[in-house]
Amino acid sequence: MKQGTMNILFFILKTKLLLKRVFGKETEMRTLLGTMNEEIEKMKKAVNIDYAPVTINRYINVMKKLQKAIPDFYGKEDITFHELNSDFIATFDLFLKTEAGLCRNTIVRYMKCFKRITNMALAKEWMRKDPFYGYKMAQDETDPVFLTYPELKSIMEKEFTIPRLTLVRDIFVFAAFTGLAFADVSTLTKDNLVQDNNGDWWIRKGRVKLERRHRASSVCNIPLLPVPLAILKKYEEHPICRKKSLCLPVICNQRMNSYLKEIADLCNIRKNLTTHTARHTFATTITLANKVPLQDVSVMLGHASTRMTQHYARVLNPSLKEAMDNVKNALAQ
Repeated sequence: MKQGTMNILFFILKTKLLLKRVFGKETEMRTLLGTMNEEIEKMKKAVNIDYAPVTINRYINVMKKLQKAIPDFYGKEDITFHELNSDFIATFDLFLKTEAGLCRNTIVRYMKCFKRITNMALAKEWMRKDPFYGYKMAQDETDPVFLTYPELKSIMEKEFTIPRLTLVRDIFVFAAFTGLAFADVSTLTKDNLVQDNNGDWWIRKGRVKLERRHRASSVCNIPLLPVPLAILKKYEEHPICRKKSLCLPVICNQRMNSYLKEIADLCNIRKNLTTHTARHTFATTITLANKVPLQDVSVMLGHASTRMTQHYARVLNPSLKEAMDNVKNALAQ
């Protein structure tokens, strides 16, 4: 073998060893956006099984933001994982705040998606240093948006001429009187409806959110009030319900939220109405405001502990209201 050929082979071998030492995987140099796209495609195959559509959309949005931020910072379309550093993480955080105009809590949710990808890269030895080291993901504490009973009643009594708004209103009201999250309302079946010895109906259902995360699911136990019972009766013969064996013909979350904004405008409600507002309304206006014990509210919401439910109690503060009512009565004497 000629000396020149031997030198070339030696150079290739040396390069492979160097790349393996730096990148951890022979000559395989994985790129950030390429890997994110692969992961998103895998998630799409497990939609409504392991991942909710809203979760997949969040990863897609993160990738779109990175596609804008990476060229500005690195001067190229994509980067290898070993090029990723803490300086870019700080710059991307600022980009999301200033250029994208996102609030702090949304930025944190986006960064958690981003960090999941880098954690996977670290585990597979595609990179050696954690670019998120030292980055704080502290969220701003916010109060949940909920409706007062007069606001909820105005939605319940409103006559809509557009069928889709009537449907969205009914589903929202059902959630407001049961406390079910959107994912649980949309997957509710007759198997989740249980009748007790007194003839009263209950919802007994594991939370979809926890099942998708492969965690021990907290079971919601919710007595059905007359309002949600009437809504179930109204839609029991709906073609979609019969075809899919569901209790309600729920449309996608994004469309629900869009139509709820229309409903809020028509009902003169100056609040950001979303599907989750219904759950907040149940926890506050329907239950805690009517002196339902915190422990019972926690069980109906499917919370793992009352610590999660305390958030609603802090906002409503029923004990403070009761104390001030006592003061008012005392002063009136």
